[in-house]
Amino acid sequence: MMEPLVIVGTGLAGYTLAREWRKRERDRSLVMVSRDDGAFYSKPMLSNALAQDKTPEALINATAEEMAARLDAEIRTGCTVTGLDPDARRLDSDQGPIGFGQRVLALGADPIRLPIGGSGADAILSVNDRLDYARFRAALRPGARVAIIGAGLIGCEFANDLLRTGHPVSVIDLAARPLGRLAPPAVAEALGERFAKLGVDWHLGTSVDRVDRNDGGLRVTLADGSALDADLVLSAVGLRPRIALARQAGLDTRRGIRVDRFLRTSHPDIHALGDCAEVEGLVLPFVMPLMAQARALAATLAGEPTPVHYPAMPVVVKTPDFPLVVAPPADGAPGDWTIESADCGLRALFHDPQGRLLGFVLTDECVHQRAALTRQLPATLE
Repeated sequence: MMEPLVIVGTGLAGYTLAREWRKRERDRSLVMVSRDDGAFYSKPMLSNALAQDKTPEALINATAEEMAARLDAEIRTGCTVTGLDPDARRLDSDQGPIGFGQRVLALGADPIRLPIGGSGADAILSVNDRLDYARFRAALRPGARVAIIGAGLIGCEFANDLLRTGHPVSVIDLAARPLGRLAPPAVAEALGERFAKLGVDWHLGTSVDRVDRNDGGLRVTLADGSALDADLVLSAVGLRPRIALARQAGLDTRRGIRVDRFLRTSHPDIHALGDCAEVEGLVLPFVMPLMAQARALAATLAGEPTPVHYPAMPVVVKTPDFPLVVAPPADGAPGDWTIESADCGLRALFHDPQGRLLGFVLTDECVHQRAALTRQLPATLE
């Protein structure tokens, strides 16, 4: 009998891979390991769940038991992985060892923790999974003032969600503009102005020095010497791939767990995908690359070696009060932005010196041009 395929992680990456693989492999056993309750839900929903009045339970699409039945899998919930021995083909956990024939790491990523001092630093929240969202929602009283650290994509999405649920919002970022790495200045400034009119209190070009408890709330002191009061502080400064298990096992890691185009790590029987994986230097914590990885890896694991390919992948930003689609050019790409203002909104196009379209950003009603422009972009990974 063939040893089971073991997938560590039951997030969107792990479950999508399992579903795609099961379409091809009906008989081989599948074991999935989850450090939480193994419920299947859409993680991107977390940053706009408040305005939709979604409880943590309402986000669940299927329980672990239901997923186990759908996938004909054994799903070990509440199981913490403590070690990986590639040569012994064994995974160690607090529920005992798990043997594997092939093993996939779908470990995800952790929120980046900034070195912030103060008596209230331990009260800073982040929302990286459904249980985090449950804690955040439980702490969020009606009308609570929220300070968000980070004006990137996730910070802006949470700001819009909180505005729509009646919460005063302050946003702090070291960059001079929101969405600094995703949008050209004209678009970022337009978003900042729109959100300011809706009530966002921007604190840009500075960082958080300390958070202290203060009269039942929190006092946030900034590096520029100013301070603001909040009831909750939410950190949204990005994610760091979970690589500790892979590094402990001697696998090659850099920013993420390094894999080739077949999503194979430096050990031939271990693969990785999702937010923890680094493919040819790319770590892309978005849904579209995850889906492409899952489809390719499912075929490879089923005996049909298939390299992953990334088409052009624009990102729809969940800011309904400033509809936005971003498809930034590759880092370091030569070229320039041109900004067009039209009745539909702003249209920013990035062309290289030869006139080829390498990126775009669309706002408001112009977002409907996404498909036509995407067809003109080069693939992210051929």
